[in-house]
Amino acid sequence: MTEASEPTTLIRADGRTADQLREVTIERGWSEHAEGSALISFGKTKVLCTASFTNGVPRWMNGKGKGWVTAEYSMLPRATNTRNDREAVKGRIGGRTHEISRLIGRSLRAVVDMKGLGENTIQIDCDVLQADGGTRTAAITGAYVALADAIEWARGKKFVGQRAQPLIDTVSAVSVGIIDGTPMLDLAYVEDVRAETDMNVVATGRGLFVEVQGTAEGAPFDRRELDALLDLALAGTAELTLIQQRVLAAAVAAAGE
Repeated sequence: MTEASEPTTLIRADGRTADQLREVTIERGWSEHAEGSALISFGKTKVLCTASFTNGVPRWMNGKGKGWVTAEYSMLPRATNTRNDREAVKGRIGGRTHEISRLIGRSLRAVVDMKGLGENTIQIDCDVLQADGGTRTAAITGAYVALADAIEWARGKKFVGQRAQPLIDTVSAVSVGIIDGTPMLDLAYVEDVRAETDMNVVATGRGLFVEVQGTAEGAPFDRRELDALLDLALAGTAELTLIQQRVLAAAVAAAGE
């Protein structure tokens, strides 16, 4: 193959290749007060995820022998390049906030055996400290780690059975999109705003889809492009799963020392 005919590797504005995640870090136990917590960074996007455990369930679930997991999402006023008023001050929660809160809750419940959790409730709070695209996907990925820690805290307090397995899989999420005709993984804000197709994908550690949110911002996309985006997303969530597992395994190792 001649030099002129060799395939070129697209380099993005931040130096990544098209199929490369931003630098992902997860700091467990960031909050001293929450039963589970994780500060997650997808590049410059930073989200604090906390998991609060309550022994008991909402009244409508009493006596069913099952637990409940729910979530709330919000952004700090200066998480973006301009200040936004707090929704509490406005007196109403915006539609986007409701949508993302429900998405996070659905994503986590997809990998929780509610009977294994017992009649207990875990409330997840995801607060965006700094936004640079992918806040909902970072929130889901970090929330899983906070959830896992809260469950182990409850096991230590004997609210959850020693042999119970409330978590039946892992879950993570990533964005993908088509920019200038090229599928790309984990879009930063400057990429997200100019994407021809934008998609958020939530998947389990086994590679099963929990949710796919995809929109053509310009020209419609075809089946081939959809398959390429889904393949790219699953490769990304598989990498995120490994990061989650390493973080949680390090916690187990530290506890055993």
